Amino acid sequence: MAQHPPLRFDPAFETIPEDEGETQRGLTEAMLGIQRKTHTDTGYAHRAVHAKAHGYLRARFEVLAGLPPALAQGLFASPASYDAILRFSTTPGDVLHDGVSTPRGAAMKVLGVPGPRLPGSEGETTQNYVLGNSPTFQIGTAKGFLRQLGPLATSTGRAEPVKKAISAMTRTAEAALELVGGKSATLTTLAGQAKTHLLGDSFFSQAALLHGDYFAKVALSPVSSELVALSQSPIDTSGHPDAIRDSVRDHFLSCPGVWELRVQLATNIDAMPVEDAAAMWSEDESPYLPVARITAVPQDTWSDGMRAWVEDNLAFNPWTGLAAHRPLGSVMRARRPAYAAARDYRSQGNGVDIGEPTKLPQA
Repeated sequence: MAQHPPLRFDPAFETIPEDEGETQRGLTEAMLGIQRKTHTDTGYAHRAVHAKAHGYLRARFEVLAGLPPALAQGLFASPASYDAILRFSTTPGDVLHDGVSTPRGAAMKVLGVPGPRLPGSEGETTQNYVLGNSPTFQIGTAKGFLRQLGPLATSTGRAEPVKKAISAMTRTAEAALELVGGKSATLTTLAGQAKTHLLGDSFFSQAALLHGDYFAKVALSPVSSELVALSQSPIDTSGHPDAIRDSVRDHFLSCPGVWELRVQLATNIDAMPVEDAAAMWSEDESPYLPVARITAVPQDTWSDGMRAWVEDNLAFNPWTGLAAHRPLGSVMRARRPAYAAARDYRSQGNGVDIGEPTKLPQA
């Protein structure tokens, strides 16, 4: 397929429904409901989503030299090197046995980034990325996601044996769908993730962001041979409630890891809409291209100090960052009030201050 030049962003590409405020309030309340439930059950105010962490990495984020003008935008305008922190997780708002195999996430903060900021993050110097291990969001719009969040919120706190049974059934159904070229967002969301090594996964913004004058989706993909070798590598979760965490820790105790941050520039608003986060953007039309390299040396990914710092004092939010990388579309817009409310709930519930770091803690 012939490739077209990147499309400059036009504000008209975003269309805001009249009832968007109502949808956002519904999503925010649903997420707070999840937090209240897990807080009551555990005595700790967890994140509303991605409550279970599987490891934390100190890393170096290096913007590549020689990028073409359409890629050299915002954070990537010139070569530079920054400290970064990564948090790996799974999606539910409750902390489950890894036998309940739900989708995974990777959140990243790049520290000390200069430039004009998004509203609400003035005075901060981090660029945040919130990524999931599928190229698209499971539901295209915030309103659709609100409808789907009902069964997810209802299942929060449900007895874990029931969730394990759901997980086994949905993985089987998901595999059957994939054999015939289909994929069920609801099944995967509820517990259909294959039991493979997390470090072999790629992670995606799923929804669009500004990329300076353009707009794009973003991917974090493993490139070092040690990580690439883990792609689709199975892990055994039977009798191991924290098998994913242990596999991440075991790897980094002796091995490094290298990823590329890649950008998929939009070239056609009809084929690459910003308001439908479930739309797959063709990689034949516009491939993901590297803009930065993230390197992590061997380290302990589950130290007491890092766990306490990240879980108690940090929040990851795509609206914390540069104006040049503003999140786009209804799903991203809904995250803004919902994530702010979830952060406030955690701060009050745990009696901690949550803020943006200016440096990494000592190892």
